[in-house]
Amino acid sequence: MRKLLLVMLAMSVVVAASAKEKKPKKEKKSKQQIEVVSEPVNIFSNEVDSMSYALAVNIASDLLKNMKTLPNGAYNSELFLKAFNAVMKGDSVLFSVEKSQSILQTYFTAAQEKMASEKKSEGTKFLTENAKNPAVQTTASGLQYIVLTEAEGPKPQATDKVKVHYEGTLIDGTKFDSSYDRGESIDFPLNQVIPGWTEGIQLMSVGSKYKFFIPYELAYGEQGAGGVIPPFATLIFTVELLEINPVTVTDQIKELEIK
Repeated sequence: MRKLLLVMLAMSVVVAASAKEKKPKKEKKSKQQIEVVSEPVNIFSNEVDSMSYALAVNIASDLLKNMKTLPNGAYNSELFLKAFNAVMKGDSVLFSVEKSQSILQTYFTAAQEKMASEKKSEGTKFLTENAKNPAVQTTASGLQYIVLTEAEGPKPQATDKVKVHYEGTLIDGTKFDSSYDRGESIDFPLNQVIPGWTEGIQLMSVGSKYKFFIPYELAYGEQGAGGVIPPFATLIFTVELLEINPVTVTDQIKELEIK
């Protein structure tokens, strides 16, 4: 819980002086954009004054960014500022630190459970509709796939290494990874990836290209991955099998040494 609060209220105060950004086109200012006065009045008597003001600007701007990560970005700014100022001034507040932490934990736990339920529902609905496509085949595990290009030949075993090209998206079309974009295929032991890949790629021969629709249980589960794949996310992968390389005795020995 503390980690969640620290992330939410992260107060980064160091700004790289060399960092430069292109000036954005003029847009209508939102309530959370910081406006700088065109002719600043010197209200600073010394460097500590300047530092104090700069510190507040950095803390406040970082807080505003992190507030956007709250569930639906929702919070009462008036009450937030009232409590914030009271704590800073040493005035009395309505909740103790312990009570505040309890309230936040309850709130965020409920929000996470709601999000999880919505993601599960979205994935189930998508897969149910997708299964109605005559081109879609479904395995006993719930993995769905479409054969885009079929090829003849041996199929890999779970213990083999394979080389593939692939592209991964969420069900809303958001692309989160692509070996095509990097211009470089990848190779890996087939039994060391997500279950949907381990199962699906064993259906393929070299030269074939499949499109997989992977339920969250066969993907990254309840945790998600890397900040780009949400918890409970159903994933879509287009995979092209380039090579099958059976694992050698040397590979097996190396794997045992690593373990």
